[in-house]
Amino acid sequence: MALSMHKESNKHMDSNKYVRYTPEQVEALERVYTECPKPSSLRRQQLIRECPILSNIEPKQIKVWFQNRRCREKQRKESSRLQTVNRKLTAMNKLLMEENDRLQKQVSQLVYDNGYMRQQLQTVPTATTDTSCESVVMSGQHQQQNPTQHPQRDANNPAGLLAIAEETLAEFLSKATGTAVDWVQMIGMKPGPDSIGIVAVSRNCSGVAARACGLVGLEPTKVAEILNDRPSWFRDCRCLDVLSVIPTGNGGTIELIYMQTYAPTTLASARDFWTLRYTTSLEDGSLVICERSLTSSTGGPPGPPASCFVRAEMLPSGYLIRPCEGGGSIIHIVDHIDLDAWSVPEVLRPLYESSKILAQKMTVAALRHIRQIAQETNGEIQYGGGRQPAVLRTFSQRLCRGFNEAVNGFVDDGWSIMGSDGVDDVTITVNSSPSKFLGSHYNTLSMLPTFGGVLCAKASMLLQNVPPALLVRFLREHRSEWADYGVDAYSAASLKASPYAVPCARPGGFPSSQVILPLAHTVEHEEFLEVVRLEGHAFSPEDVALSRDMYLLQLCSGVDENAAGACAQLVFAPIDESFADDAPLLPSGFRVIPLDPKSDGPTATRTLDLASTLEVGPGGARTSSEADLNNYNLRSVLTLAFQFTFENHFRDNVAAMARQYVRSVVGSVQRVAMAIAPSRLSSQMGPKSLPGSPEALTLARWICRSYMIHTGGELLRVDSQAGDAVLKQLWHHSDAIMCCSVKTNASPVFTFANQAGLDMLETTLVALQDIMLDKILDEAGRKILLSEFSKIMQQGFAYLPAGICVSSMGRPVSYEQAIAWKVLNDDDSSHCLAFMFTNWSFV
Repeated sequence: MALSMHKESNKHMDSNKYVRYTPEQVEALERVYTECPKPSSLRRQQLIRECPILSNIEPKQIKVWFQNRRCREKQRKESSRLQTVNRKLTAMNKLLMEENDRLQKQVSQLVYDNGYMRQQLQTVPTATTDTSCESVVMSGQHQQQNPTQHPQRDANNPAGLLAIAEETLAEFLSKATGTAVDWVQMIGMKPGPDSIGIVAVSRNCSGVAARACGLVGLEPTKVAEILNDRPSWFRDCRCLDVLSVIPTGNGGTIELIYMQTYAPTTLASARDFWTLRYTTSLEDGSLVICERSLTSSTGGPPGPPASCFVRAEMLPSGYLIRPCEGGGSIIHIVDHIDLDAWSVPEVLRPLYESSKILAQKMTVAALRHIRQIAQETNGEIQYGGGRQPAVLRTFSQRLCRGFNEAVNGFVDDGWSIMGSDGVDDVTITVNSSPSKFLGSHYNTLSMLPTFGGVLCAKASMLLQNVPPALLVRFLREHRSEWADYGVDAYSAASLKASPYAVPCARPGGFPSSQVILPLAHTVEHEEFLEVVRLEGHAFSPEDVALSRDMYLLQLCSGVDENAAGACAQLVFAPIDESFADDAPLLPSGFRVIPLDPKSDGPTATRTLDLASTLEVGPGGARTSSEADLNNYNLRSVLTLAFQFTFENHFRDNVAAMARQYVRSVVGSVQRVAMAIAPSRLSSQMGPKSLPGSPEALTLARWICRSYMIHTGGELLRVDSQAGDAVLKQLWHHSDAIMCCSVKTNASPVFTFANQAGLDMLETTLVALQDIMLDKILDEAGRKILLSEFSKIMQQGFAYLPAGICVSSMGRPVSYEQAIAWKVLNDDDSSHCLAFMFTNWSFV
């Protein structure tokens, strides 16, 4: 008996001791691990039966081997991740140390300049102090703008161009790593290993300049290749032509380049550049691509700019690309341009004088594009729908380019302006040969005798007190608030079912709900590509039985409220269900560009037509009475454009419809802007009753009366006996109060909300009808409401605990408490259900 127990104990010890595996055994186990890292007990037993070389190993030991193998794999991945993070932190630390050194030099330079100016002020005679100081300052500015002028250079030969290139290189490096420009850190751009990088903007320099430094996981040559393809990432670039390439003796190249950029609005001309681009390597292995404008005396074009363009100047700019230890690159980007702001109306000059806008549209866009491709290359981003990232990027580029083409309407693309109806608020342009936009699809259409071409209706307006990101998010979420579905859906159908059909307005169009299907997004979620399905769309009530879904390809960008100077944009184009890679796109949409606040002049405090702000004098839009309202300095320019196909014999009808449609959209956007303005200007208007609802005053009286009946307390303390006192107090109540319908077999839908309720839901009274109660509550809130619903209906009210809900824009909102009660009408019948959310705030 003792011997048997001793043998069993030895066997137990043998099964737990360390087992040495032969190379053949390890190879067999590795093959299984590749297929199944965590095999079941049956699979391990099967493995022993199928592999005779494993027959001398216990199943428990096989299990331990797989556990250890998974642990080693996990440790290896974690070690690799930590090494990657360490490399990023090391490179970022090096970048921050260099930035600190540069800032120290900038401080020393400023201290020296300050002492020099003090000395000049003390030594110059009083009578000539002003003139001398101005001379000193102007001389310094002139030296900064033109630090190395050599008029004797001959730019008509390679040696002269090389001299210009070397000077451009020196000036660019002094901006990228030195103190040639007074850089100021851009707000909202925090440095870090996973951030966009270090972003700065210029202060007190000629033109506008922006600078960015960052890390990317690509080699310098690949980075240079991506950056040189400017039309792929600079959305405002219309074309970039390399006219000649001249090799240099030091292994670099000099290129003469002509570039055209789009105008951002309909009230300004596009810009073009004639530049020299110099690519070379430095002694430390860094790669440099720098660029500057050429004039007629330095090898530029002898004639004036092309028609429809204003010649702009690019001051020494470029890219410094340095290799990192362990792979990747450190990039320094400098953009410094002079857009000739004096050539545009005064109200638009901030668009051409803002270094923040330049940083967002050009400098940061380049850095983000490189990081996007780096993460796609490394497999860090996975997209659904079976589309390759490059294909999705192409769709985004085509949408932006098509919208830019519609806004600009260049003559050389075939666009011509139609005569107006006497009011110049909407511009109509026609393109009878839109082969550039429709591609091969146009070849089919052009053979049809009735096909006329593409018509575009566009307009611009000035907005006050509305953040661009907030407005674009609202337009995206609430299409029914601005779209005339009788026109919008028919124009969508013009490319879907019958590309050459006439998009005509039908009064009484039947609105439909929209479903947004995500397709792709950029690394930092500043841009979204999505498909919008307009469900069960019908052109009239009689067509409901034949209703069908419509599809739009949509691009939404700039909806991050924290991005300083960012342009917000919503662009969409009709597509069919097949959604082929070469699908024709006719983009329409909205673009909202922020204007830097100006403190040296009056600022209007209402939404205005942009053309009216250009008027000066008694008839102008800006009056002296508005000079005291400068607290509202948030201004932006909205540009909208809509494209339609038409048949030859219906061109005038389509033009009239398009003009009226855009005017309708402008009016809707103005109402939306007034309603969602954070300044509460819309509260002066007061609530309006919705169709089919009781008068607002009657509903307010029912809400307050029912609250007192059920809870025994007073919701409002009405001091005034005026007829609308109850409504005004309810409308301006600090807590969010809202009502929803109570119908059997139907989800509760909101029917009324006070100003605080609209702010919490981020919506308007009209769009409120599209929001359901269960859509704003989280799962916990829905469970609590469901458990308390019978109590509310029996006792008339219930207190709900603190929780989280979601606005119509998808933002989380916290509240300390909610009260729900039945609203009774004059007959003491249940009319609706009221909610009051106390002490709410966005999370």
